[in-house]
Amino acid sequence: MNKAVQLTDNELIQAFQQGNSRAFDTLLDRHQERIYNTILFMVKDSYLAEDLIQEIFIKIIDNLKKNKYNEEGKFLPWALRISHNFCVDHFRKVKRTPTIKTSDDQDIFDVIKHTDHPADYKMTRSQTHQNIQELVDLLPEDQREIIVLRHYANLSFKEIATMTNCSINTALGRMRYGLINLRKMMAEKGMSL
Repeated sequence: MNKAVQLTDNELIQAFQQGNSRAFDTLLDRHQERIYNTILFMVKDSYLAEDLIQEIFIKIIDNLKKNKYNEEGKFLPWALRISHNFCVDHFRKVKRTPTIKTSDDQDIFDVIKHTDHPADYKMTRSQTHQNIQELVDLLPEDQREIIVLRHYANLSFKEIATMTNCSINTALGRMRYGLINLRKMMAEKGMSL
């Protein structure tokens, strides 16, 4: 059995930062499918997802080489956050936004449809999406992590509980409080769902 496969994500990252490129290959093998599925979930196009994942892995490698990783053993959520931000940037460039649903199946970003809307409508929708992303970034880390894993990685609460080393009830509670806090912040800013 390959010795690197038995190492933790943190150990693999340290090995990679010390010059062992095979350590990153092991990280890639371990998490590539989940990251790809997250990207595919956001962009809804397998060809585009394949293009983006290449660029995202380059960004992850650059960040690791620059020692910008300090997530205390939570490589996958960190990589998913990079993936999410990269996809959001991509959508901003092409004036599209991803579909992101809340746990009660509401479209939190009120997705821009592919119709001919006036320019001010598109700008307002784009700004709303950006505002919500900024609000998500302001949530406490444990709540933000659950929301990102649930909505962007499309993980089940059981998978999230396992990944974050907490019970399913704790994961559900964090999601609930995260959405409550998000709605409160939106109300304070005069935004509506």
